[in-house]
Amino acid sequence: MVRFTRTMAVLMLAAGTALTACTGPAPNGGGTTAAGTPPPSSATVQDPPTGWGPLASEVEAARAAVAGMDLEEKAGQVLIDHYAGVEPDAELALAKKLHLGGVIIMGDNVPTTGGTSAADTDKLADIVGDFREALSAGRDWPGIVAVDQEGGVVQRLKEPLTEWPTPMAFGAAGDTGLTRRAQAAMDAELARLGFTVNFSPIADVTAGASDPTIGSRSFGDDAEAVAGHTVAAVAGALDAGVLPSVKHFPGHGSVTTDSHVGLPAQDTSVRKLSDRDWVPFRDAVEAGAPMVMMGHIAVTELEKGVPASLSAASYRKLDGLDFDGVAVTDALNMGAVTEAYPNGRAAVEALKAGADLLLMPEAIAPAHAAVVKAVRSGEIPEARLDEAAAKVGAMMLWQGRLAASGAAFGGTGQDWPRVPPAAPGAGRKVGLEAARAAVTVVSGKCSGTLVSGKLRIEGGTATDRARLRSAAEAAGLDVATSAESSKGGTLVRLLGSGKATGSGDIVVALDAPWGLAGSAARTARIALYGRTPQSFTALADVLAGKTEAPGTLPADVGRYPRGTGCP
Repeated sequence: MVRFTRTMAVLMLAAGTALTACTGPAPNGGGTTAAGTPPPSSATVQDPPTGWGPLASEVEAARAAVAGMDLEEKAGQVLIDHYAGVEPDAELALAKKLHLGGVIIMGDNVPTTGGTSAADTDKLADIVGDFREALSAGRDWPGIVAVDQEGGVVQRLKEPLTEWPTPMAFGAAGDTGLTRRAQAAMDAELARLGFTVNFSPIADVTAGASDPTIGSRSFGDDAEAVAGHTVAAVAGALDAGVLPSVKHFPGHGSVTTDSHVGLPAQDTSVRKLSDRDWVPFRDAVEAGAPMVMMGHIAVTELEKGVPASLSAASYRKLDGLDFDGVAVTDALNMGAVTEAYPNGRAAVEALKAGADLLLMPEAIAPAHAAVVKAVRSGEIPEARLDEAAAKVGAMMLWQGRLAASGAAFGGTGQDWPRVPPAAPGAGRKVGLEAARAAVTVVSGKCSGTLVSGKLRIEGGTATDRARLRSAAEAAGLDVATSAESSKGGTLVRLLGSGKATGSGDIVVALDAPWGLAGSAARTARIALYGRTPQSFTALADVLAGKTEAPGTLPADVGRYPRGTGCP
């Protein structure tokens, strides 16, 4: 009981100003105490929750169900597959045949509307529904239908869903309540489509310009600040009834190799990792995060040359943070593991090491067969597979109840207030709020118009330029035509990638802000942390002097330290 109360308190405190929007009378007449924790209930005593979500009864029900499964069913329960193209029929049949625990929808699986890039959300909802039906066959819990929807550079679903700025934007805004509301708004749109899991948020602490993979996907370079936003994002996801996965333990932000391509070696001592990279994970676990993703990072001091996702020593360190939930691997089809562990071997090694869910094996049928063979031979004790399958089942029993009733961290007999499923695009107002709160003037004046004469726009993509043009005209600025582009006025140079540099009167970083350090700007350097329509609206209003830029750098950028910005 102590852990339950503390968990809820941590999550509610993480909400900050969002508390007033998220609390109040529950739909069935329940409420909260002044501290934001659920009122006492005999149901809590009779059926206590775990520290990571499910009730004790759900854990026992999952164990009983797994005890009645055959080996092939149990092996399928711990696998999440991916597939190619927009036609799901073959994958639906495979999901049933192999008794899969879940599938993940990637960008190339999303049907589009009439020759455009916009998602056909009706068709997508039908596909998700078909998978949910296929994956739950013979089980009492929903299947995992997952997506990577972080915001910024990792958004598998775009328009007509809300486009979100990068996670770093929320680090710049510095408001964990806003982080929670934005995550809830993002996941509420996913919930409407039927998704049960979103592999978000990123808990990695970025090392800055030397970080080749995470960059703007991180909330920043300060471990404590990243921890606060991570905890808030976990709370927001649960508000929407979608399960989050905190990633990528033991921390991907401070290695210099991209694990999609090769195996990063983390030579930093475990002690230093614990003091920095593991802080957000520790806080998220304490706050009741149900799932943690293991990255493909080899910690030299733990097990040299072995990805953490396949390393028993690394899983023991995660367990040492008092994590009792589901440990999921990063995608097993990534370059960090495929060459050294072919033909389903990665799935076997991960499960043997301590993984509960195996994400995206290079080929699902060989992975399934390899797990079955390893259990039959005794290489993997069947009790290890039973444990993993039961954890996944308990988590999904809880997700089903959470999505149906909003009873986060259940057991109170009350409906805990949450955000209901929302139509595509419903989060745009929150997205604009986030964009306005994030925009940072790194150098230049903090008030008044920054534009003299016609506004000239260069750099970025054609979409970036068109969006800024539209936003600038709406803000009352005079934007030069293409024929006028070389004549006078104020040149705004857009930097499309995190390390790109450029020159102009005003230089704007659309992704991570590292490139601003090496850019020449006569009037201002601005970090935007996003390229959504709302981000460009926020930028245009600052350029026109209609609003000030309240954001501060969430990471060091060359000679500009973390915290730089307008007062």
